[in-house]
Amino acid sequence: MKIYHNPRCRKSRETLKIIQENGIEPSIVLYLEDKLSEQELTTIIKKLNISAFDLLRKTEAVYKENYKGKTLSEKEWISAMLKHPKLIERPIVVKNKKAVLGRPPENVLSLL
Repeated sequence: MKIYHNPRCRKSRETLKIIQENGIEPSIVLYLEDKLSEQELTTIIKKLNISAFDLLRKTEAVYKENYKGKTLSEKEWISAMLKHPKLIERPIVVKNKKAVLGRPPENVLSLL
């Protein structure tokens, strides 16, 4: 199990705690520091079964200033998230071929 984690985010911390309370020590990816590859982000989006646009944090200033109201392709949204990792919704938990967003944190229970 792997969690794409931002320790400054309450939902991310709560999701990690639920995983650990269930006896699992996941691999932790600090995606704001260790940037994702295009392939890795594309794979995550497929496992989440959502579009790249649906993974965007639309409340971030970088979204509002640079992307709000724009119609981009899937690949262009992925490029935007790679350029600005803050745009990636968090946390993301991946286990084998499935992934969930930890919003709410209890979503992770479906992977345990």
